[in-house]
Amino acid sequence: MSSALSRQAIDAVDGAGMLADVLAQPAQLADAVWRVDSTAIPRQDLERGLVVAGMGGSAIGGDLAAAALSGRLVRPVVATRGYELDPWVGTETLVLCASYSGDTEETLAAFESARAAGAPRVAVTTGGELAEAARTEGVPVIGVPAGFQPRAAVVYMTVAALECAAACGAGPAIREEIEAAAGPLAALAEEWGPEGRDDSEAKRLAAALNGSVPVVHGAGATAATARRWKTQINENAGAPAFAAELPEADHNEICGYGPPLAAVFLDDPELDPRLRTRIDVTAGLLREGGTPVERTEARGDTPFARLMSLVLLGDLVSVYLAVLAGRDPTPVPAIDRLKASLG
Repeated sequence: MSSALSRQAIDAVDGAGMLADVLAQPAQLADAVWRVDSTAIPRQDLERGLVVAGMGGSAIGGDLAAAALSGRLVRPVVATRGYELDPWVGTETLVLCASYSGDTEETLAAFESARAAGAPRVAVTTGGELAEAARTEGVPVIGVPAGFQPRAAVVYMTVAALECAAACGAGPAIREEIEAAAGPLAALAEEWGPEGRDDSEAKRLAAALNGSVPVVHGAGATAATARRWKTQINENAGAPAFAAELPEADHNEICGYGPPLAAVFLDDPELDPRLRTRIDVTAGLLREGGTPVERTEARGDTPFARLMSLVLLGDLVSVYLAVLAGRDPTPVPAIDRLKASLG
């Protein structure tokens, strides 16, 4: 495993520098906060909370923000993926339209849907049609840096959603948690990065999952990170992967295991004890049935720090899986062909 995941081995396939973007997540936190501050989002007290309208790597920030605020929300924070917004979205809902490129057709449609519903809006993007329309209509635009793949802008999308949740009164402002997470996250990036030990958590998990089809299980606050792991393995490693959520998975998916599936459980020391018991029992039953099982625990002193530790770990695992497969983790030719076909 040492030679397979050395810096030299990674550089040989990671032509566009996806690993560097992942390792930069700790430093991106302060920049993300600064960019939101520069936008001066109006503070409002909205009865129906926040909707984050986006797709793929631009939408995941809504899921992660809701997870970071789990147990502290007083109004909904919901990510929606599609062309239309739910009928209940209106003047008492803040809609954050998230599109890294600014040209995602579903998000542009949602932007217009929010306007028609009379909902206050904010955009987060690098530019494109979304930025142009927002500025024309006087909608605040949170600018994010260009040059990433959309999925690599996860810090910017998550912080934007968190700050919008606070701006509309859906949840508390957690600016101190965000800023305080940078140091511990940087230490984890060093521990799990390419110069880290061969038995570090990220390298160990990548080696264990190589050649399998991972089913990543989350529970409570870790359900959103399970979805992130799944999509990152899909895009970075170009491999099948699935996400499941406990306790629901114990009522159906537990019956469908067998080769080449491997189960991954994302734990958090602050989860409801009943959920942690379910992880124990479910993992044990799957092992007894011959399914490979891996379990990892979030690290950090705050909910946000623990959330981002799992995001960082999953992103690194996905890049390492790409390297083990001899694949550049940046290109997504299937998505590019789909977009070209749709015009």
